[in-house]
Amino acid sequence: MKKRLLSRGKRYLTGLALAGTLVLGTAFGAQADDAAQDDLLAQIREKGVITFAMEGQWAPWTYHDENGDLVGYDTEVGKAIAEKLGVEAEFVEGEWDGLFAGMDGGRYDAVINGVEITDERAEKYDFTTPYAYIRTALVVSEDNEDITSFEDLKDKKTSNSLGSTYADMAAEYGAVCQNVDTLAETIDMVLSGRVDATLNAEVSFYDYLKEHPDAPIKIVALTEDASEVSIPLRKEAATESLREAINEALEELSEDGTLTELSEKYFGSDISKK
Repeated sequence: MKKRLLSRGKRYLTGLALAGTLVLGTAFGAQADDAAQDDLLAQIREKGVITFAMEGQWAPWTYHDENGDLVGYDTEVGKAIAEKLGVEAEFVEGEWDGLFAGMDGGRYDAVINGVEITDERAEKYDFTTPYAYIRTALVVSEDNEDITSFEDLKDKKTSNSLGSTYADMAAEYGAVCQNVDTLAETIDMVLSGRVDATLNAEVSFYDYLKEHPDAPIKIVALTEDASEVSIPLRKEAATESLREAINEALEELSEDGTLTELSEKYFGSDISKK
């Protein structure tokens, strides 16, 4: 009788142990699920797609070719990064001032659109390793003799996308900036005399002149130091693993020559290195 009671007691203790193990296992499983939900890279890999936001009309960074296909340096860099992550790249196009708002709202995972790192942006977003280095050019019409330096922009009119690095820079020099969406529009405004000048990436102007060799515009000044182009992400714990994975991908793409190849393809020179 005593032996039987001990046996029942052992079974009872064993049942408690198993129940405890199940409870702990369920708790750990729930924690793992929560961790996956809080990790953007895990979510991206689970759905098999990383969503990039871009303008889609800023050659040679991101634009549509004669067949209507989305191409450009950023487009191909985005695809190469996605391949390294083991997922597909999805590109959503929109106007510049809406790209960051969409990312803030979680509609996009990242913005890849020739975004330059600035102190103001770095306060709000986490940036990946730079994958391009560019200088800013000041462009005026061919017959303009009044503007020969950035300092000459005081009280002048410029055209750029509001919120862009170039609009902010023009404002710092005392210019009044009018909002436009594309490089072609901003140059048209310069040529028509509606504005006095415009600022943009040096390589973008060279690309424009390659397509429009007779355009009566000229570069009158360049910034001395090259700015860093990077991929901004939301500044939160959930994006840290994604930032690390993109950095690793960019390092591999740099080492294997992919970034150099794409740079030379779209810009005619290697802008992936300082």
